[in-house]
Amino acid sequence: MTRRRHDPNVCGVTAAIAVIEGKWKTTLLWQLESGPHRPAELRRRVPGLTEKVLTQALREMEADGLVDRRVYDVLPLRTEYSLTAFGRDLAGALAPLSDWGHRRLDRLAAGPETGARAAS
Repeated sequence: MTRRRHDPNVCGVTAAIAVIEGKWKTTLLWQLESGPHRPAELRRRVPGLTEKVLTQALREMEADGLVDRRVYDVLPLRTEYSLTAFGRDLAGALAPLSDWGHRRLDRLAAGPETGARAAS
């Protein structure tokens, strides 16, 4: 694998978002924070996630160093995915953003007048 040279003109947030962009990667990170999971278990826990998209997202996350794929030599083959240390670092970095998102949802649920008062 070739190393990419760090570009000082690229925003670090943009670089981080590039790793988690897509509909399912943050949800998969969140699911994997609780420990290793098999692909079928992840599909059950994430309604609407197809096997094809799950496989693609997990492969991309593995290539980015966020998840570790472990195949057990048993019949039938058993595969588990877990977060790497780098993936746990990212999950920790996203925790404040998650908190902010929940506060935003609470404000939206409270109604539009709450947001108008908070803006003034």
